[in-house]
Order: sequence, then structure tokens, then C-alpha cells
Amino acid sequence: METRDRMEDSDVARMRQLLAQSPDTESVARFQPGPGIEKLSLKFDVVKLREALATCLERTRFQGDLDAGFGAFSLTRRPGVEIETANDLSGLFFTRVDESYEEVRREEVVDEFRFSEFVPAFRDTYFEHVFDELTKRFDIGRMRVLSKGLYNCNSWHRDPEPRLHIPVISNPGSLFIVNHHVTHLPADGSVYFTDTRGYHTALNGGESNRVHIVAALPWAGSPT
Repeated sequence: METRDRMEDSDVARMRQLLAQSPDTESVARFQPGPGIEKLSLKFDVVKLREALATCLERTRFQGDLDAGFGAFSLTRRPGVEIETANDLSGLFFTRVDESYEEVRREEVVDEFRFSEFVPAFRDTYFEHVFDELTKRFDIGRMRVLSKGLYNCNSWHRDPEPRLHIPVISNPGSLFIVNHHVTHLPADGSVYFTDTRGYHTALNGGESNRVHIVAALPWAGSPT
């Protein structure tokens, strides 16, 4: 192999340092708290969460663009409202779509405070217990079960309000990103606060679907 004379500058010196370091391949399989993503003390039984999911899917199905890897069904509703709209499953969000980096508004405002009734079809499941425990502690708006297909990513966007995430089914390649912090949310019954008022996305780089309970945390400063 021919040996070339190499120049020496600050980049060469820095590259030598970088190549001498071993990358971290272990902590990526655990939750790492950071700005916009925190784990709460509250915890649920993940086996019962999965049993409840199976029961619910015997009674309903995921709505949404399943071909694009996104599905959802609701656990809360406006009292007495049996037919939900597509906007109920999405709602207002903001994004930046091109090289102008200008923010644009998508979809319509959802009044989270009105979604106060647990969906009657699921009242005998463990998900109702989750709803009861959350509402003992917090104002809860839309509470949905969201599915993300394998090798799939959400849009880069921000919401009017923060969210609670409870992973039901996950894998090591399932990641959540808020602004510049990225971490894995294990499906072990934990409840995670995610400040989705910041720009964020969820991605599933794993080989199985990822399913989370996601509950909106309405607040007085939300757009109306």
C-alpha cells in the first residue's frame, strides 16, 4: 500500500483523538432524561397494559394512514360524542417544511379540556385504571393509543401542549426526540413527560411496531 505524506493541522490532530475513543453502544438501550423528556414516579403494570391493548383491538381498530405507519384510537372523548373526526386524532400543530425555515400552521385547534369522558367501550379494561390515576393528578385532554410502524418517522413539528407518553410496546430502535435531546422510552410501565411544545418527532427504527398511550396536558396558554 502506497504511503502518502500527510499534512498536519488541527483537524488531523482532532481526528486522531476521535478515532482513539470507543463509542458508547450500551446507554442507548436505556432511558436518558434530558431537556423536554423526563420520567415520572408514577408507574403501571406493563403486562396489564398489553392485555388491555389486546382487548381494545378486539373491539376497535387503529384509524389513520396505516400504510404510512401511523394509527390511532381514542381513549377519551367529548361527553356523549360517539363519532370522532380526523382532526380529533391529529389536531393543531406547527412545522417547517422547506428551505425558507418559515413556520406553518397545520390542522385545526382541538379543545383538549372537552375530552373529559373515558370511552365507554373500554371501561372494563386496565386503560380505565390508567385514566383514573392520571386524572387524579393532572388535567388530561385527548388520551389516545398511537401505533407507529417499523422503519417509520413522524413529521418534525411542535404541538400547542405537552404530552404524557406510556409505552406499551417498544423496541431498542424506537426513539423520541425533543429539540436536540433524543432517547429511548422503554415499555416497562413508566410514564414520561414530553414537552412537545418544542419541536419533536418519534421514530421507529426497529423491527416491530411501537405502541404508546399518549395523553395531552392542556394548559391555559394553549392556542384556541
